[in-house]
Order: sequence, then structure tokens, then C-alpha cells
Amino acid sequence: MLIQRLLTLGALAVALPLCAHQACAHDGTGHKGGRIADAGPYHIELVTRDRTVEVTIYDAKEKAVSPAGFKGTAILVVGGKPARVVLAPAGTGLAGEAEMPLGATPKGVVQITGPDGAAASGKFN
Repeated sequence: MLIQRLLTLGALAVALPLCAHQACAHDGTGHKGGRIADAGPYHIELVTRDRTVEVTIYDAKEKAVSPAGFKGTAILVVGGKPARVVLAPAGTGLAGEAEMPLGATPKGVVQITGPDGAAASGKFN
């Protein structure tokens, strides 16, 4: 009985770090080359090019969610100052234009509101 418990604990000790790694596997580059963050029940991908902000929303299985009914705001830090970008459905995600160039990897937060009114946010460092 003691041996069985020790074997079970040993298996858990090996498996848990692997599971934790898989849970964070989406960190890094997304399907469209952007950065990924958790936002409530969703994963969101942030892509910035010059002044354009594009956000793609994915479900828990990382399948793209239709942007219909979603809206959002990106608050990104540019030159030490916050740049607020209103996001609206466009193509396969949400998009908006900033007043100034943002660079490829600005830090900040993307807030989204779903068709049901539930809000979520994802942080990008």
C-alpha cells in the first residue's frame, strides 16, 4: 500500500509540471504572429502594425471566435504615455487605429466585451 502511494505521488510530481507547462503553452506567438493573453474564458491575440491594432479572440480550444457582437478597447503604452484604441468587429477579429505608431510589441491591456455583456481583459507585457 505504501509503495502504491509513493508511486502515485511520484507520478503526480512528474505530471503536474508537464500539465502546467501545457496550460501556458499559448504564451508567445499566436496564429497570426501576435502575442497571446488570457482574457476570462477567451485567449486573445494582439497584433500591432504601425497604427493598426488587430485582436483575434479564441475559445478555450484556441479556435477563432466570430467577432460579431464583441467590442473592445486597447490601452497600450507608447513613449511612456497611454494610447487608447477603440476596437470594433472587422474581418475575423476586432480592429482599430491609434493616433500614433505603436511599434510591434507595446505593453498594455486589451479589454473586450462579449455579445452577452460579459467583460474580460488580457494583459500584454
